[in-house]
Amino acid sequence: MTQAIILHVDETGININGEGHWLHCATNASWTHFFPHKNRGNIATDLDGILPAFKGVLCHDHWKPYYCYTNCLHSLCNAHHLRELTRAWEQDKQEWAKQIKALLEEMNRAVHKAGGKLGDEASEQYWQKYRQLLAQAEIECPPPDEKDRQGKRGKLKRSKARNLLERLIEFEEDVLRFMDNEAVPFTNNQGERDIRMTKVHQKISGCFRSMEGAEIFCRIRGYISTCRKQGVSSSVALDLLFNGKWPDFCDELV
Repeated sequence: MTQAIILHVDETGININGEGHWLHCATNASWTHFFPHKNRGNIATDLDGILPAFKGVLCHDHWKPYYCYTNCLHSLCNAHHLRELTRAWEQDKQEWAKQIKALLEEMNRAVHKAGGKLGDEASEQYWQKYRQLLAQAEIECPPPDEKDRQGKRGKLKRSKARNLLERLIEFEEDVLRFMDNEAVPFTNNQGERDIRMTKVHQKISGCFRSMEGAEIFCRIRGYISTCRKQGVSSSVALDLLFNGKWPDFCDELV
């Protein structure tokens, strides 16, 4: 997986013998990998070994520890942005949020119509419009007034709308990477879909009894999910496994 063009990553809370842990997921259209750990951040992902060696495009929902990996490019999930923009418009009455949401949706439609990647001219036009709207948003949703600091140190507290705006400005390349790289999707839905089964497992079973049990579950789920992506049914995959054989697609790993 370290040689992949793109990886989707996500994490979700799990219960192991009554204690909170995290299940990490690294996935794409061909492979699925799960990894349980006590830690949510880089201690876990470093130990797993995939992200430190990955040099493609890492797609995620802006969980900050992912940005510690500077050996790769990053792409942010715009499904999250659309939800946050909707909240900023409906609850905070931020007009700019409504406009940026409409623009992102228009960009996504244009990319699909173009076959996965925009031409240079169309891309540049969208980039300019995106920056113009964000410049206008700075007026409607300004940062906190430094006069209100009252001796406080560090960064003054921002509203949810302001935090979103600053992210869209600071990480503009990661927000819009889907326009210029046909391998990069608009969302991180691949990672969220692959980790959903674990959420279902937690609701039904409640918890894992041990870390060993969680690790076994992750290996089995990752294997079955990968086989399905490679066109091998779950029954065939398990039959091969119980007979000490690997699916044919594993030959390319040797």
